[in-house]
Amino acid sequence: MTTVASPARPRRRIRPRPAPVAIRPGEVDEAVSLVSSAFTMIAIVSLWFVLQVLVLSGFSQARDQHLLYADFRQQLAAATAPTGPGVAPGAPVALITVPDLGLSQVVVEGTASGDLRAGPGHRRDTVLPGQRGISLVYGRASTYGAPFRHLSTLQHGDQIVVQGQQGRTVFLVDAVRRAGDPLPTPPTADQARLTLVSAEGSGRLAGLRAGDVVYVDATAAKGQPAPVRAPTAIPSSERAMSGDTAALPMLALALGLLAALAAAITAARQRFATALVWAVASPVAIALSWFTTDVVVRLLPNLI
Repeated sequence: MTTVASPARPRRRIRPRPAPVAIRPGEVDEAVSLVSSAFTMIAIVSLWFVLQVLVLSGFSQARDQHLLYADFRQQLAAATAPTGPGVAPGAPVALITVPDLGLSQVVVEGTASGDLRAGPGHRRDTVLPGQRGISLVYGRASTYGAPFRHLSTLQHGDQIVVQGQQGRTVFLVDAVRRAGDPLPTPPTADQARLTLVSAEGSGRLAGLRAGDVVYVDATAAKGQPAPVRAPTAIPSSERAMSGDTAALPMLALALGLLAALAAAITAARQRFATALVWAVASPVAIALSWFTTDVVVRLLPNLI
């Protein structure tokens, strides 16, 4: 009987396992430094945003008001203050005083979010405050001095005084209204109507959660003549509770500069002491944070 030999099984080739990639200590340090720098920059920007919007913005607005008052006072003395449309945004157009609120503010032209950082703003498609017809003035409720924070506490009969180039006009408050309330009757041919507009919220953080629009209507028996008709349309960014989307390119630039600064700090920390690097970089980081916050504010609703 013949025995048939079974075929030999091919031997499996044992592939050598790849040697583990050695990670150099310098690469680990660089990654940790990058993450640390990025989180530090985020913390600086976030803290500065809160500090600037809730605290420093009030000082900035007070300084702007001081300069605007001096400028407007000179214009009144020289009889060069505006009496019609075509005023540059941010220029002073009137002085508004509300005795019951202890409020005295220079009104600037324009109601975009960037304009209202300096003070209350005149909506450009209405007549100037004090002139015959209806004039709208917007003001912030919780940031940059919050000049209209207590607007809703005004009552029927309270006085609002407006000083412009054409003279002094005294308004008496008709009512405080909100969305859905009946509109006041239109003013007569000789009357002037002033509507102050701001935002209000509810709860413990009402100032930061202001999302509802509040209106205060006031009427003067005799207004100043309006020499020229106001424009009939304004950009959407100048309407109540609107942000200025034109600031988006500036925001992209600001974020790019912050990212570049974080990368520069990471590189510098590889060569110099961390304390020395942050001592040099902190002023630059704060300046960029200030710039970024100003841009972000322009994107937020203009009445908060």
